[in-house]
Amino acid sequence: MIRRYGEAVKSGMRYRRRPGVYAVLVRGDQVLLTHQAEPIPEFQLPGGGIDPGEAPIAALHREVYEETGWHISTPRFVGMYRRFTYMPDYDKWAEKVCAIYVARPTLCMGPPSEAGHTAIWTEAGSALSLLTNQGDRAMAARVLR
Repeated sequence: MIRRYGEAVKSGMRYRRRPGVYAVLVRGDQVLLTHQAEPIPEFQLPGGGIDPGEAPIAALHREVYEETGWHISTPRFVGMYRRFTYMPDYDKWAEKVCAIYVARPTLCMGPPSEAGHTAIWTEAGSALSLLTNQGDRAMAARVLR
């Protein structure tokens, strides 16, 4: 069973499974996060949903680039978690199945291309306190130990 973080499952609610990939991006003692301004401002691990027919590692590269402007290399699987949440951007309730990788940021190509996202470099300890999602925080802590 994959560990669950976040809010409890709401009885009678229909959740759609949404697989996603996310990265802990470390350079020295710095971690690269993304800040999403809307619908609720929050700091997150860069990443997101895997499109139908898309390979998970390809999705990881795409999502990190869209949300940070960075290319990455050598992604290595860390773990998985799931959370049940409402996704206002898609107007749906989702069971998010989150695969977490650690990767090395290699080249910044410019600002994030995804609207409302800002790439933020922060110290490792600060990254853990900034991450809004409990699952992201737990996985990042596993990498940064």
